Amino acid sequence: MGAEREARACAAFYGTRGLAPAVLSCLRCLRHFAGSTAKRCKEKHLEEALQLTRVLSEGLQALGEAEARPLLRCVLAFQMEATSSCSSFQKLEQMVTQLAVGKEALLAQEVDTLLAGLALQGEVLSPEDLQSVSMFLEESSLGRQHWRQNLALLLQRLASTLHWVLQGQPTPGSTWGYLAIKACLQVFQVLPEDVAPLVWSTSGKSETLQSLLGLLLEVAWGKALNKDTRLLAGTALSMLVNTAPQPQDGASAVLTLFQLPSQAGTGELKFGELVVVVPRVLEPDGLEKLVLTRGLLTCCKMDILSCQLEGLPNKACLLLDMVFPAVCALTREQKDCHYYCFQACALWLQRLQEGLAALWHLTGTRILAQDTELLQEVTQLLWNNAETPVEGVSEFIHSSFRLLLEIYHLECQHFQDQERPLYQQTLQRVVSMPWQIKARYMPLCAIVPYMGSQQVLDAYPDLPQHLLSCLSTNHLCPAAAEVYKVLVRQQCSEWQDGQRGTEVALAEQWALCWLPLLSQALCSPLPILQTNAANHLLTWTLRQLPATQALLAAQFGGQDTMSLRAWVSVLKAQKSVAGALPLGDEALERLSRCLGTREEGVRLAALGLLCCSPNTNQPLSGTEVQLLREFLPLNLNCDSSSFRQLLQAAVRKALVRLRDSSLAQLRGKAPRRSGPGEGAEQLTQAVGFVEWLLQLSIASLSPGSNYQRRKTALLLLAAVLETCTDTWSPDRKKGQPPRTMATLLSYARQSGCWDFFSQPNLLALLSCLQDSTNEIRDLASELLVRYFPATFPEPIALALFQLAQDTLGSPRVQEAEAGAVLMKTILQKSDSGTMKSLSLEAQAALTLSSRGLCFAQHLLHVLQAQYKVACKDLLRAAATAPMHGAIAALRRCLLQVPEVAISMQAAELVQSWQELLTCLVTTVKDITSLLLGALQSQQGPGADEQAAAPSFAEMGNAIGSLIMLGKAQGQEEEEGDSVLLSEEHNLILTCCWVSVKEIGLLLGGLAELLLSPALCAELGPLLPLPTLQMATRVFQEILLRCRHWGAVEGCSMGFTKFCAALLNHPDPELQAIPRAVLEQGLEALSGPRSSSITRRAAGFPMLFLCIVSGEAPAQARPLLTRCIQTLLTLAATALPQDWDQTLDLPQVCALHVLQTLVRGAGLGGAVLCHATPMMALALQGLGSPCWAMRNAAIQLFSALTSRLLGQPRSHGDGCPSEGLSLHAFLGQHPKLGAVLLGELKVATAPTSGGPRLHPALHAILTLLAQLQPGADSPGSPSAPFLGPLLGLAESPIYAVRAMAAKALVPAVPPPQRCRLLLQLARQLPAAPGEIRSHNAVHGHLLQMRALLGSATGAGGLSAEALHPVALQLETRGWLLTPAQRCPLVRAAFLQVLALLPTSFSPGFAQYIHDTISTELGSLLQGETSGCAELQVGSAVLHQTMAHFMCSEAARLADRELIAAVCSLLQQPNPDIQLGILSWVTDGERGTCKEVENAVGLTLLESLQSVLQERRDKEFLRLYLEALLHLYRDPSSWSQEASNKLQGSSRSCLEMLLHMVEAECPGPELLFQALCAASLLLAHQCGDEAVALVERWCAALEECSQSSWSELLRLAAARSLQLAGAGVVRRSLRAARPSLGPVALRLINMAIRLLQDEEREVRHEASGFASLLRQSPGELLQDGCIFVQDNVGLQRLLELLLGEFGGHPETFNSLLQHIPVLDLRSVVEELEANKAASLYKEDEPNVFAEPAVLAQQLLPVLVQLLEKAPTGSPLHALALQWLEATGPGVLRDLQYCKRCWSQGAAVRWGMKALGCAKLHTALAVLLVRARLVARVLRVLGESATTMPGLGCGSQELEQELELVQGLLVQHGLAPVPNQDNAPGELGPLLGTDSSKHAAV
Repeated sequence: MGAEREARACAAFYGTRGLAPAVLSCLRCLRHFAGSTAKRCKEKHLEEALQLTRVLSEGLQALGEAEARPLLRCVLAFQMEATSSCSSFQKLEQMVTQLAVGKEALLAQEVDTLLAGLALQGEVLSPEDLQSVSMFLEESSLGRQHWRQNLALLLQRLASTLHWVLQGQPTPGSTWGYLAIKACLQVFQVLPEDVAPLVWSTSGKSETLQSLLGLLLEVAWGKALNKDTRLLAGTALSMLVNTAPQPQDGASAVLTLFQLPSQAGTGELKFGELVVVVPRVLEPDGLEKLVLTRGLLTCCKMDILSCQLEGLPNKACLLLDMVFPAVCALTREQKDCHYYCFQACALWLQRLQEGLAALWHLTGTRILAQDTELLQEVTQLLWNNAETPVEGVSEFIHSSFRLLLEIYHLECQHFQDQERPLYQQTLQRVVSMPWQIKARYMPLCAIVPYMGSQQVLDAYPDLPQHLLSCLSTNHLCPAAAEVYKVLVRQQCSEWQDGQRGTEVALAEQWALCWLPLLSQALCSPLPILQTNAANHLLTWTLRQLPATQALLAAQFGGQDTMSLRAWVSVLKAQKSVAGALPLGDEALERLSRCLGTREEGVRLAALGLLCCSPNTNQPLSGTEVQLLREFLPLNLNCDSSSFRQLLQAAVRKALVRLRDSSLAQLRGKAPRRSGPGEGAEQLTQAVGFVEWLLQLSIASLSPGSNYQRRKTALLLLAAVLETCTDTWSPDRKKGQPPRTMATLLSYARQSGCWDFFSQPNLLALLSCLQDSTNEIRDLASELLVRYFPATFPEPIALALFQLAQDTLGSPRVQEAEAGAVLMKTILQKSDSGTMKSLSLEAQAALTLSSRGLCFAQHLLHVLQAQYKVACKDLLRAAATAPMHGAIAALRRCLLQVPEVAISMQAAELVQSWQELLTCLVTTVKDITSLLLGALQSQQGPGADEQAAAPSFAEMGNAIGSLIMLGKAQGQEEEEGDSVLLSEEHNLILTCCWVSVKEIGLLLGGLAELLLSPALCAELGPLLPLPTLQMATRVFQEILLRCRHWGAVEGCSMGFTKFCAALLNHPDPELQAIPRAVLEQGLEALSGPRSSSITRRAAGFPMLFLCIVSGEAPAQARPLLTRCIQTLLTLAATALPQDWDQTLDLPQVCALHVLQTLVRGAGLGGAVLCHATPMMALALQGLGSPCWAMRNAAIQLFSALTSRLLGQPRSHGDGCPSEGLSLHAFLGQHPKLGAVLLGELKVATAPTSGGPRLHPALHAILTLLAQLQPGADSPGSPSAPFLGPLLGLAESPIYAVRAMAAKALVPAVPPPQRCRLLLQLARQLPAAPGEIRSHNAVHGHLLQMRALLGSATGAGGLSAEALHPVALQLETRGWLLTPAQRCPLVRAAFLQVLALLPTSFSPGFAQYIHDTISTELGSLLQGETSGCAELQVGSAVLHQTMAHFMCSEAARLADRELIAAVCSLLQQPNPDIQLGILSWVTDGERGTCKEVENAVGLTLLESLQSVLQERRDKEFLRLYLEALLHLYRDPSSWSQEASNKLQGSSRSCLEMLLHMVEAECPGPELLFQALCAASLLLAHQCGDEAVALVERWCAALEECSQSSWSELLRLAAARSLQLAGAGVVRRSLRAARPSLGPVALRLINMAIRLLQDEEREVRHEASGFASLLRQSPGELLQDGCIFVQDNVGLQRLLELLLGEFGGHPETFNSLLQHIPVLDLRSVVEELEANKAASLYKEDEPNVFAEPAVLAQQLLPVLVQLLEKAPTGSPLHALALQWLEATGPGVLRDLQYCKRCWSQGAAVRWGMKALGCAKLHTALAVLLVRARLVARVLRVLGESATTMPGLGCGSQELEQELELVQGLLVQHGLAPVPNQDNAPGELGPLLGTDSSKHAAV
C-alpha cells in the first residue's frame, strides 16, 4: 500500500506545522476513500477531500517546494491506486492541480518520478501498471507530457508485455491482454503527432512499433481467445491508421489489411513504412473481418474512409466499396457474433450520414438513389435480419432504419428530388406483415415523421386494433407503445402547425383518433392489456396532453368492474402527473368499492392510487391512512404471489412518503400550507401507522396462520424495516436510509413506538425459521441477519443451537433444511462469547478465533459421526441421523456467509481451512460411495463401482436387504407383502437421493467460491489439485450411477459451477480436468457396453452439458464444438445388422446427449451454429428401423424446434399469437431451410410403386406450422415451399393433410392469400364426375379453411375481397349435397362456407339453408322409419350443420332460423342435439339475445322429459351445463321462462335432488345437477316448498365438507350464490319464519366455504355474501358487486348481528367455527420429543386459519350476548355453553401457567415456538377464555355459582392477563394491543366520511 505509506509520512511531516489540521482532515478523507467499497461512500469522501484542498491550496502557495512536496506526493500516490475508476481519478487530478498552483514544475517532476517507476527496462507491465498508463494518458496532461517524452520506452514496454501475454495466455478470462491493447489504442489516439513519423516516415521508422503492429495483427487474427480483446485490437489498428499524414496513405494501409485474410500465413504486409509478417491463422473463424470492419467504422477518420482509392475504377472509396461488402458478408455468416455484426451495420450507416457531403463530392450523384443496387442491398439486409432473436440486434436494426430514412431524406433534399418512393414501399411492406412480428414496428416508427400521421393511418386502418393486440403481448408492448407515442407526437405537431389550437382542442382531436383505443384497452378483461395500457400509454398521454383527463374521466363513469379499474388508472396517472388529487364524497365511495372488490387488479390499482405520489415527501392524508388501515388486514391471506409482491411495493411507497414527510417536518421544511398543529398531527399519524403495521405484521407471523398470511406479513415487515430503520446496506445502490433517520427514530421511541428489535418480534421471526417452506425460512433469516442486532441473547442462541442440532437429524427434508438455515443464522448472529457457550465438538472449540472455521469443523464432525452410523446400519441412520441435513448446513455456512469467505483469505487460517476442506471432500466422497453402493448391494467406499446405475428391481432388492439387516439388529416385525413402498424403503431412498443432491451442490459451490480470482493466490490453493480430482470423481460417480432426476439435477447445478471454475482458472492443470472428463465420456459413449447407460442413468447426458456449459460465453467454445462434432459423427454411423434391443446403441446415446445439449439453458444460442446438421440428423433418425433411434430423434427434433423458435409465449388452438415469420426463419437459417425443403420435395415427388410413408414429413410440417406469415417481397425464400405444401393436399394420410394445411399459412404472405384462395376454389370439382381424388378435394378444403381462419382476426380479408372466392364456391355447391358421398368432405366444405358468411349472394345462402334443412329433416325421418344409413364421418357432418345453423341464427337474428334451431334441439337425434349444446357451451352464440332466450326456453321446456329419460349421462351433463350457461346471469331469467316450467318445476327439482342424494352419477354430473337444482329453486319454488329447501340445504352441507372433492365444494358455493340469497331474504320476511334455521345453516356454510383452500370456491361464496347486501329488487348488472372474500366474511357477520341476532341458534352456529383443541395432548407430544416419521399427515384444508377466524368471531359473539335482553333464550344457551366449557378453559389456563411460569418449557421452548398446533390451540384457548369472561360478566350471579368454575369474571380476566403475559414472553401469543387489534378485521370499507379528502 504505497498510498498508505505516503499518508503516514505526510502526516508525520505536517504534524507540527500550521497546516496540520487541514492536512490531517484531508488525509483522513483520502484514507476513508481508499478503504470504502461502496461507490457512494467513495464519492462522498473524495468530494470532502476536494473541498479541503481548496483551503489547503492557499496555504501551500506561501510555502516552498520542499514543504509542498509531501502532500503532492501523497495525493499522487492515492491517484496511482485509483486508476481503476475514471471518476475518482479525475477528482484526484483536480486535487493535484489545485494544490500545485504556482508549483507546476514541482508537480511535473513528481509525476515523472512516479511514472518512471512503471517503465523499468526489460520488464513486463502488470495489469495495474497498464491501467495507470491508460489513465494518465487519458486524463492527465502531465501524464501525456511524460509519455510523449518517453514514447520509445513505453512502446517497447507495451510490445514486451503483449508478446509475453500472447505467449503465456495467463487465463482465458484474464483482462491482461485487453489492458495492453487498450494502452496501445490510447497511445495512438492521444499522441498521433508523435506516433505518425514512426509509421509513415522512412527515416523515423520504429522497429518497436513494427513489432507491436505484428502483435496487434496476431491478436486480431485469433491469437487471443477473448472476443472483446480481438475487437479492441481492430479499434487500435484503425486508430493507428488515423495517424497517416495523408488520407490516401491511410486508405492504402486499410486496403492492404482488407486483402490480408486471403493471404494468411504467407508473405509480408506493408503498413506505411512498417513491414510485418502476415500472421498465420490456425483456425480461421471469420472474426478477423469483423475486427477490421468494426474497428474502422468505430474510429477511422472520415477523410480516409471517403477518399478515392488509387488503382480502383469508378471513383471507389473504402466506405462504399470495401467496408459495405464486408458488412454484408458478416451479417450473412452464421457466427456467434450477430450483435457485433449488426452493430457494424448501424455504424456504417452512421458514418455514411456523417460523410454524405464528401461522398457527394467524390461521386457527383446520389448514394442511395431509388434504382441503385446499394439501396436495394441495404434495405434487403435490414429486412432479412429484422427478426433476428439475438439480444440487442433489434436496437441496431431500429437505429439503422432511422439512419437509412434520414440519409434518404437528406439526399432527396440535396438533389431536390420530390419523388420519394422508398417511404411508400417501406409502409406497404410494414402493412403486409402480420401484426405478431415485432420487427414491423421499428420501420413504422421511423417512417412516420417523413410521411405524416394521417397518411400512415389511412394506409394502415387496422393499426389501432393491432396496437391493442400488441399491448396484450408482453414482448410486443414496448414497440406498440413507441408507435403510439410517435404518432401522437406527430399529430400534435401537425395540429399545432395547422390550427394553432388550444390544449382543449388538441385533446378533442386526440380523442377522435385514440380515445376508443385507450378506452377499450383500459376496460379490457385481460389484465395484461389493462396494465400495459395504463403504464405505457395513459401516463404519457396525460403528460403530453393534460386536457385529455376530463375526456377520460367522463369515458369511465360506469359502475362495472372494468370501468372502475380504468377510472382508478386514470386517477393514478393524473396523480403521478399533477401531485395531490382532491376527491369528493362520490369519488371516495367509488374508491372504497374498488378497494373491496373481488378482482385483484382493481384492488391493487386502488391501493396504488392511495400509496403513490410524485413527491416522496408528500404526507399521507388522514383518508389515505384510514383506508390503508381498513384494507391491509383484509388482504394478508391472498394466495396470489404477484399480488403479494405488488402489495409490498405499494406499501413501501406509502412508508417512504410517511418517513420523508416526517423527516421534512422535523427539519422544519414541511410544505407551507401545513400549520404547526397540523405538522404535529402528521408526525403522530405517521408514527402510529408504522407502529400499527409493525404489530399487524408480527401478529400475522404466528405458525397458526397459513402460508399466505405469513409470507405477506414478512414482506410487509421487510418493507417496514427497510424504510424505517437506519440500517446501512453497503451492497445496495438504492434504498439506503436518509442521513437524518436517527432523528425520526428518536422521536418515535420517545413516544413508546418503533421498538423494532424487541424480544417478541425476535421470537416471531425465529418461529419462521422452522417453517416448512424455503421462502419463509430464507426471508426471515435475511431480516434477522440484516436488521437485528449483531448477536442473539445467549439463552436464545443456546436454545436455538440445540433445536438446530435436533432438526439436522430429522429424516424429513423440510425439517433438515430448516435446521441448516438455523445453523447459518446462528453463525451469523453469534460472537466469540456465544460460541464458547455452544456445545461444540472439542476440536472445533480450539479455533474460536474464526467463528466460520469453528462452525464448519463442528458440522463436519457431526457429518462424520452420522457417516459412521450409516456404515453400521443405514436404516437406523436414515431414520435418526440422515446426512443430508448436515451437508446442507455445511453448504449454507461455507457458501452463504460472507464472513466465512473473508476468513478463508486470512493467512493464519489458510492451513486450517485446507485441512478442513480436504477432509470434507474425502468425507463426502466416502458418503457417495456408501450410498450409491448400498443401492447396488455394495457396502463401503471401497466397493467396486459398476459402469451403470442399478435398475429399479436391483435397487428394490438392495434396499430390502438393508431393511432386513437393520431389523435383524433391532426387533423383528411382522412380515407383509404390499405393493406400496414401506416407510423404511422411503427412508433409505430419501436419505440417499437428497444427500447425493446436497453433495453435488456443496462441491460445486465450493469450487466456485474457492477458485475465484477474489481469493489471494499467494497463500496457496485452498482446494489442491488432488482434492479437486477427488471431487471430480465424486461428480462422475453421481452422474453415472444415479437414477433419481432430482439428485441428478441438483448435482448438475453443482457440476456446472465446478467446471466453470476450473475452465476459467489460470492454472492449465485445472483447466485440463473438465477436458479429460469430456474425453472419457465421449470414449465411454462410443465404446461397446454390456448394459444400458442412458435409460438407467439420467445423469449421463448431463455430464456433457455441465462441462460445455462451464466454458466462458464471451470466448470460443472449443469443448462444445468438439463434443457436438463427435456426437454428430457417432449418431450418423450406420446401425449394425443385429443390434440388441435390450442395450443402448451408441447412436441412440449420442442423440440423447445432443438433445440435452440443445435444451441446456446455459448454452443459449451457442448450439444454433450446429442446428442444421443436428436437424438433418433428427429427420434421418425418424426413418430408422430401430424404435429407440426414432424415439431419440423425435426428442431431438422437439428440442431443436423449441431452441430455434423460442418458447411459445401463448397457447391456443395450435396457432401461436406471435412468433417468427417463415421469411425471417429461412433468412436466419438458409442451410436449414434447404434441408427442410429437400425433405418436402422428396415427400411430394411421384413414385412408381404408389404412395410411400415419409416418417420425417409430419415433423417438418409441425415445425412450419408454428411460424408466422412473412412480408410479400420478390424472391422471398419462402416461395419454394408453396408448391410442395399445396401438393400435400393429396396425401392419403389425414394427419398429413391437416398439418399441411396449417403449414401452408406461414408460406403465404397476407397479400397473396386471396389469390391462392381463388386458385384453390377453382381446383374444386364443379360436378360429381370431375372428382379425381377425394383426398385432394378434402385437402384443398382444409387448406382453404386454414387460410380463411388465419385471415378472420385483426387485419383480415374484407367481404369484397373474398367475393370472387365466394362466387367460385357457389358454382360448387353440390359438394354440400348428398351427391358428394363423403361426409368429411361435406363437413369441410360447410366449414369453409361458414367462414364466408357475408360474401355469398342471398340465393346461395338460402340454398345452403335449404340443403341443411333437407339433410337434417331426412335424417330425422330415416330415424323414425328405422332405415337411416350409417356412414363414417356422418356424426361430424351433422354436428357441423348444427353449428352452422346456430351461428347463422345468431348472426342474422332471424326468427325462422331461431325456430328451426329450437325445433332441431327438441328432436331425438343425439348428434344434432350434441352439436347445438356444444355450440352453446363453447360460447359461440355471439351477442344475439334472441337465440339465447329461445334456446334457453326450449331447454327448460324439455327439462322434465330429459330428466325422466336419462338416456346418457354425458348428454345429461352437457344439457344441464348448457342450461346453466344460458341462465348464469340472473337478468336472463324472464317471466316466460317461469311459464315454461309451470307445473314441472317441482318434479324437476325433486328429480335433481334425488340424483344428488341417492345416486352416484359422478362428480361432474353431480356438479351440474346441484347447480341446476339451485337455479330452479331460485326462480320457481314458492314459499310453500320448505321441505325441498331443507333437502337442498342438506345436500349443500354435505357437498361443502372439506373432505369432499374441489368440484363438489365449488358446486355448493355456486349453488349458494344462485339460490342462497333468495332463501335468506325470504327467511327475513315476517310470513316465513320457518326458513330462519335454514338461512342460518346457509350463512354458516358460507363462512366455512370462505375458508376453503381453493380460490374459486371462496370467490363463489363471496358472491353469495355480496348478494345478501344487495336490495332484493336490484339487478346484477355489474361484476363489482362481488366483493373480496374477507369483505364477504365481514358482511355475513354484520348480517348475523343485524338480522339474526335475536335468533337463538345464531350463537351456537358461530361457536361451531371455534374448534375445541386438546392443549394437553399437544404439549405432551412436544415433551415426548418422539422421532419424526418421514411424512407428516396432510391437513384437509391448508388455507383455513382457525385461530384467526376465532379472533374475528369473538367480537361478534360478544355483541350478540350484550344485545340480547336478560332472560332471553340466547342467555340460556350461553349458560349451557358456559357449564360445558368454562371449567375446561379454566383448567387449561392453569395448566399453561404451570408450564410456562416455572421454566418447565425451557427444554422444548424453541420447538414450541414453531409448532403450529400449539399456537392454534393457545390462540383458541385465549379466545374461549375471553368469551367465558364476557359471559360471566353478562350473566352475572347466575353464572358465578356454577360448579367447577369457582371464579368470577374479574378473577378470570386477571388469570387470563397473567397467562397471556407468560405466553408473550415465550413468543406464543401476540402483544396485547389497546387499539384496533391487528388480528381482527377492521370496519367495513367505505365507512370513512371525510369530505373532499386529498388522495
